[in-house]
Amino acid sequence: MAAHRSIVLNGDLGSGKSTVSRLLSERLGIRRISVGDLYREMARQRGLTALQLNLHAELDDKIDFYVDQLQKDIAAGGEQLIVDSRLAWFFFRDAVKVHIIADPRVAAERVLSRPGDTVESYASVAEAIARIAERSESERARFLSRYGADKNNWANYDLVLDSTSASPAEIATKIEAAYHAPRLGTTVYLDPHRLTAGWPGIPADLAIIGGQRRLEIAIHCGETLVEARGEAGLGTPATVAGPKSPF
Repeated sequence: MAAHRSIVLNGDLGSGKSTVSRLLSERLGIRRISVGDLYREMARQRGLTALQLNLHAELDDKIDFYVDQLQKDIAAGGEQLIVDSRLAWFFFRDAVKVHIIADPRVAAERVLSRPGDTVESYASVAEAIARIAERSESERARFLSRYGADKNNWANYDLVLDSTSASPAEIATKIEAAYHAPRLGTTVYLDPHRLTAGWPGIPADLAIIGGQRRLEIAIHCGETLVEARGEAGLGTPATVAGPKSPF
């Protein structure tokens, strides 16, 4: 049954996936594992930042091999888990696969609001935006090179959720609904205000369920998420020059 699957969450720094994964673990009573925590501890032990360890991993296969083998072993163990990891969706074949996104500035501000440490610390919002993007692209390049797996391709996930305005509780509720429901392909929930601002990062074939009227109602009522689906499958937002009208 669907409710016996693991839930795996992917998202860049500041997307809120760690907070959401903890909340899901509490709500559902399922053990949580954070590969990000493991990676940060590896960086700390080496006296590196997380970005420096990412860049080092591009040259040293041993780092990724260790982390990836750990994820493979955990997935093969068959335990039902909540997994906070940027690549668990690739190893957990039958999980509910979630990708959380956020406006880069909002994500950077969230990261800056955390207590600084030697692993992840930034002097300004601009620096945080740049380094988070650099770290994300470093990871993406490694995953593509070693597995042919594109973490930015929304078609790899059951759910894509925009946490720019939505609270962790709202995001967790959407994931819970998917956890208890049959699979329906990729479902996307986006921030309506970002859509009206002409956000260029959405796949070209994405359409809002209910069209422009639904979007207007969402904005008027102060909603933080609107549902969207791809008409012919989803692609990788980073390769899309700009969205077509979603109406």
